Amino acid sequence: MKFSPLFWPIKFKNNIIYILDETALPKNLTYLKARNYQEACTAIENMKTRAVGQVLLVMYTFLLEFRKNKNKKDIFPVLAKVAKTINAARPTLPFKILTDMVLGWVAKNEPLEENILGFLEMLKNKRIRQAGAASKLIKDKDAILTHCNVSGLMPLIAESCLKDKKHISFFATETRPYLQGARLTAWELKRAGFPVTIIADNMVAQVMSEGKINKVIVGGDHLAQNGDIANKIGTYQIALLAKHFHIPFYVLCPPASKVKSGRDIKIEIRPEEELLEFKGMRIAPAGVEGYYPAFDITPNSLITKHIYLEI
Repeated sequence: MKFSPLFWPIKFKNNIIYILDETALPKNLTYLKARNYQEACTAIENMKTRAVGQVLLVMYTFLLEFRKNKNKKDIFPVLAKVAKTINAARPTLPFKILTDMVLGWVAKNEPLEENILGFLEMLKNKRIRQAGAASKLIKDKDAILTHCNVSGLMPLIAESCLKDKKHISFFATETRPYLQGARLTAWELKRAGFPVTIIADNMVAQVMSEGKINKVIVGGDHLAQNGDIANKIGTYQIALLAKHFHIPFYVLCPPASKVKSGRDIKIEIRPEEELLEFKGMRIAPAGVEGYYPAFDITPNSLITKHIYLEI
């Protein structure tokens, strides 16, 4: 099976973490180096990696710090400090599920390195199965709308469909202001040989009204107990439009966190410069303010089916 570089965007070699710089795509496929947990958390905060890349980076960061400090008599306080920094990196993302799991292994004196590597191998296999489950919901000649980027799963879904003799195509929103749809999703689908058309975020209603979309498949960064999801800003309005046009709306979900509903998920507000500037150049008049919530909440009532990643 062929994997997009975005499917597993973090590598760990010789106690150095190599992070695929997603902000440099599609122009350059380059990797940044992180040699400690501070550099890893900076990469998360600066959106150098996101989605599954953040999960991998969290686990490899613990592995790195464990190897650096494993001769200490009590390593728990060291890793607890790492966990605290990771948890604060991006508020909407439920890193605490991962950090609590790792600290639990440490508290129980379980073999940490073995557990981390085992978890990552399990994650890889379950992501492949998640893509396979999604492909079973798709029919031949379906056109799928997706928003933002689901870290290598769309090409896997398309490949699984192709094995079942189902030929599908994609519409990818630009996904302002970071353009993950235009830069990442379109890049990896084109690279894998699948037809993809980019549309601006504000074209979704028109394209749906023209009958060009059969399914919507998006990711979910945070799943609440009641089925609400937090995902890249713009997901909610697409779900509303899908409901209006009677188009199935599917979500590739992580495991649920402990929060009861989407109302309990803290929304990350990104710096206004990310909206008012593009590649360092101001695109809005001086003195104008910007407001950039990075996520929105899509209620369970608008979701046709959750496609779970069980961990």
